[in-house]
Amino acid sequence: MPSYGDLQNKIVLLTGGANGIGAATVAAFSAQGSIVEFCDLDPSAGKRVQADNPGSRFTRVNIANEADVVKWIAGVIKRRSHIDVVVNNAAVDPRIPLEKMNSARLDELVAVNLRPIFITARESVPHMQRGSIINVASITFHTAPANMSAYVATKGAVLGCTRSLARELGPRGVRVNTVSPGWIMTDRQLRDYVDADVKKLIKRSQCIPDLLQPGDIGEVILFLASDASRAITGQEILADRGWAHS
Repeated sequence: MPSYGDLQNKIVLLTGGANGIGAATVAAFSAQGSIVEFCDLDPSAGKRVQADNPGSRFTRVNIANEADVVKWIAGVIKRRSHIDVVVNNAAVDPRIPLEKMNSARLDELVAVNLRPIFITARESVPHMQRGSIINVASITFHTAPANMSAYVATKGAVLGCTRSLARELGPRGVRVNTVSPGWIMTDRQLRDYVDADVKKLIKRSQCIPDLLQPGDIGEVILFLASDASRAITGQEILADRGWAHS
């Protein structure tokens, strides 16, 4: 892993840090000496991640509840006084055919995948002196898989939000970018979706066939948080080993 000296002691706010990409990203920042304030709904996994990563602090937060998010960030500010990096990682990705989609399920997806991005930005930016916001989207916006239209719609909205926030927050010195991962071998994906046929699809679709791991995305997020990416804002990085390219 590259070393980013400017991330040492930086205050990082991260959603969905108990498992998968989020947990790997907490570990990546911790290895850089950052102070990571992360939230999740899974207390047992969150406490394990906290125990494994010095400088991290877990808080149970329902990010679909605005009051929960506001209270959490207020607590971070009280403890730390400011925020340097925001990583909007938490999301749900159900497979729902169109005929089974209803407004309640759509609202649930928006409440988790999109709305918290606005809330975390609104609550954090007044306490950021320059800094970086990283939103996690998905290559599904580019590949458009079946039975995921609502999920893909929320991730497309994340890209639009990133572009507009980058323009709005640029005068404050705050950069805003998106990371769009490919199919990542998280424990949940391996348990629920990735079988032998899916692995063949992934290897056939990617330019480089190696399966992507959560830590691969954590390192891209580190780059976007660091001064090494100071020239980059309003952009999407496709971290998919070339799937969308092909």
